Parts: sequence; structure tokens; C-alpha cells
Amino acid sequence: MAQVVRVVIVGAGPAGASLAFLLARSGIAVTLLERHTDFAREFRGEALMPSGVDAFAQMGLGAALDALPASRISAVEMYRGARRLFRLDVEEQLGTFGPRMISQPALLELLVAEGARFPSFRLERGVTVRDVVRDGERVVGVLADSSAGAREFRGDLVIGTDGRTSVLRRRAGLHEERMPQAFDIVWCKVPLPPFLGDRRTARAYLGRGHFALMFPSYDERLQIGWIIEKGCFGELRRRGIESWLDEMANHLSPDLAAHLHAHRQEITQPFLLDVVCDRLVRWTAPGLLLIGDAAHPMSPVGGQGINIALRDAIVAANHLVPVLTRSGSAGEIDAAAQRVQAERQPEVTQIQAQQQRPPRVLFGRARGSGIFLGVVLPLLVQTGIARRLIGPFVRRFASGVVTVRLEV
Repeated sequence: MAQVVRVVIVGAGPAGASLAFLLARSGIAVTLLERHTDFAREFRGEALMPSGVDAFAQMGLGAALDALPASRISAVEMYRGARRLFRLDVEEQLGTFGPRMISQPALLELLVAEGARFPSFRLERGVTVRDVVRDGERVVGVLADSSAGAREFRGDLVIGTDGRTSVLRRRAGLHEERMPQAFDIVWCKVPLPPFLGDRRTARAYLGRGHFALMFPSYDERLQIGWIIEKGCFGELRRRGIESWLDEMANHLSPDLAAHLHAHRQEITQPFLLDVVCDRLVRWTAPGLLLIGDAAHPMSPVGGQGINIALRDAIVAANHLVPVLTRSGSAGEIDAAAQRVQAERQPEVTQIQAQQQRPPRVLFGRARGSGIFLGVVLPLLVQTGIARRLIGPFVRRFASGVVTVRLEV
């Protein structure tokens, strides 16, 4: 027998867990479905920007967020090979706190624990959604597998927050605008090197066809994101971990290259992120709304995924809570869902456009990229202009391009 609630949310990531919390706090019956039985998995790129921290504060969870395992980044040093180009004081540029590298499992457990304080909140773990349930043209629920067998969950609205490989996106037949990406990311961790000093400094290594970002993680290790041309990791992997480590070290400063070689036996297994970036033409269908990566997978440039997802959830709550609390009609619910896309799409579009620019220069896809990296960039660094140009770029990624305020 189907369980019937007002809202069924598929995917307990940042978007789904935060929206479920906000709806339940407003007294709306919500069931949150998560295919994993726990959140004890390693996530990569766990950057919470000031816009994401602000979202938690607006939800009344700022103090709880502060108690989670995290490292804070106050400065970024930019290198080209062994040469340090400049140091960017992130907090000075932002006029506020810098990014946090936070444990996403702990963050998600916080959100579902806060949601569980309300009787209208229900979390179902170990539930894998396979398809949507329709009544005519309207989505009225989902079909799922669980340890108890096949199950059906019905609601007045189904919300897909099931990530960039969204089942609901496919089953609903929603179409996307694709933005081909020139790069992939290899993630790994090593022991934190002592020469990073205050443990609040990140390093970025710039070279044509290569970019490496390294920052202290919340678990007292060094998180490494090695950005390489799309499709070339297979060959590196076939040559073995020693080979790809040597290749990466060739583009780093001597101190960090030596540290990697000294700790090669302690490097976690490299994980390849196949970078995708796209955006649904329509985030909605009758009875269905998609937000977060399910609607618009973000490029990892600028660490935007979690932050945009949280902002999506706040806007969704603003539009959905009023109509759901007054038992609005199906048409009113659909109209509210459409307003979510109307409000969020401009920021998503702008951020995604900005995310495309650095890789085009780095991988020579933009006209004059070689001249820029070899001639123009050094001149900009020498004159101090580079730091001033990067500041506005950093601020847009840190704080967003529109104002988002929780109103419910």
C-alpha cells in the first residue's frame, strides 16, 4: 500500500535534506528518501562558501554548523610551477569569512537530525527510487526498492534532489542544455605537510593543460584536486599510481613535490570525477520539481555545488510553504514550483557561464590562451593587476550573484 504525504523528496543531499527540514518545520508532511543506509562515504570538493554558511544561518542552524568538523581557508597562494605568483587574502577580498572545507556526512546528519525534531518529517534510508508514478499526465509518486521489497510513495508534490545522475530527470523525460567540459578532476588525500604553517592556506598550481588545487581538509589531511584534460586519466591510471604521481609532481613546487613522493604510500586511492555541467530546460512537470544538481549539475570550478543547492532549497521553501500549508490545488502547487525555477535560473545561468571561462584558458580552448598564460599573466602579476582582477571573480563565487532570503 502506498504511503501518502504532502511532499516526497528523493535524495538526502544538501538540497533535499535542507528542504525537507524547512518543510517539516512549517508543519508540512514530508518523506525524504535516501538510497544509502548512512552518509559515511567520502565526498570530494566539500567547500561551503559564505553563501552556503549564510544559508545555514538563515535556517537557524548557524551555531550547529559551527560545531561540525571543518577547516577554514583564509588565503590562497597561486603558483606557476615552482614560482609563487601571488598570495590572495580571501577574507580581505570578501570582507567576511572565507570558505570552509566541511565534512559533508556530518553536515547531512545535522540536517536530518534537525528535521527529525518535527513530527511531520520522515526519513527513509536504503530506498532506491526506480520510477515515477503517474495519474494521467501528473506525477503523483515514486516506485522504489528497499530491503522490505518494492514500495510506493505518493504525495501532492514529488521533488527530485537525487543529483547529477537523477533517476527522476530521466523517468520524467526532462531535457537539458549541455555544456561540454574540457576537463576531469582526480581527487586524493595525503598527510598534511608541516610547511603549510597556519593550516588555513590553500595552494593553486597553474600550468597549461594542468591545474592543481590543494587545501587542508577537515580531517587533518591535504585534499588534492588535480584538474586534467578530459579523457587522459585512463592512460595515467594504466601506467600506475607511481606514474600519475610523478606526472602531477612535475607541475608542483619542490616542497610539495617532495612531500608527495615522501608520502606516496599514504596517498588515498585516486578518484576520478567525470566533470559534467548542464541545465534542464524545464525543472518542472505536473506534480514534479527538480532542484540542485538534479536540475543543473554545476562545474566544480569555484566550489559551487553545495552552496547553489542550499540556495535552491531556500527559494523552494519560500514558494512552496504558503501553498502547501493552505492545501492549495494541484495547479497552485505546480505554479509555485515553476516560480522556483523562474527565481533560481538567472543565478544558476550566470554562475555556470563564469565556470566555463577558466578551463577554456587553461586547456587552450580560448583564443590566445597560450599567450595569456605565458606572457600576459606574468605581466599582470608583476603589476599587481592580477590580484585586483581575481577579487570580483572570487566574490561572485563566494557570495552569489543574487540575494537569497528565507521568508518562511
